Amino acid sequence: MNFDGEDLSHKALADRLPSDETHVFRNCDLTETDLWGAPLAGARFESCVLDQTDFRKADLDGAAFTGGGGMRTRFNDADLIDVTFTDVDLSSAQFGGALLTDVSFTGCRMIGTSLTASRGTGFKLSRSNLTLANLGGCSLRGELIEGVRFDDADLSGCDFTEATFSECRLIGTRLLQTKFAKADLRGADLGQPDDAKLRAFAGAIINQTQANAILAARGITVV
Repeated sequence: MNFDGEDLSHKALADRLPSDETHVFRNCDLTETDLWGAPLAGARFESCVLDQTDFRKADLDGAAFTGGGGMRTRFNDADLIDVTFTDVDLSSAQFGGALLTDVSFTGCRMIGTSLTASRGTGFKLSRSNLTLANLGGCSLRGELIEGVRFDDADLSGCDFTEATFSECRLIGTRLLQTKFAKADLRGADLGQPDDAKLRAFAGAIINQTQANAILAARGITVV
């Protein structure tokens, strides 16, 4: 089914969507739309308003979200395998309990987004703003993380083993029991790490400039 420019806000749509069709939503208003448990495998969402849209327990395998977005979209316990989010506003979105496997977030605004307690093999991040986000316990092991802002994000328990950070920011992040073994942090702005952060960075690779800044903050001058 195709929905083009329709106001679908505050409606319950799950029972209206045949499971044997691919659904396309273009420029639709999905504010507080109930898509709980909806069959949305392969669906396309293009420049849609997603304020508080309810995708809980929906089958979104292979879906693509492009542009649009909104606040507090709920993906809790949904299936998101091979899903792409491109240039979407996912501020304060909830992914708790969702199955995230081969999901990619590119150019997304994810301020305050919660990915903690998600399941699956993980996701990829690129050119996205995750300020104040909660990624507690997530794994980005071995991933290339490029152009991502993690300012004031909670990365406690995350596994960044052998990950590579390029043009990223890790200022004010919470790093309780976070793993950076063999992670390449040379392309990241580490800010002024306190002793707790430095312990989290154990085993990581940094550059000479970063090392000098860390030592200078502790009154040690490298000549």
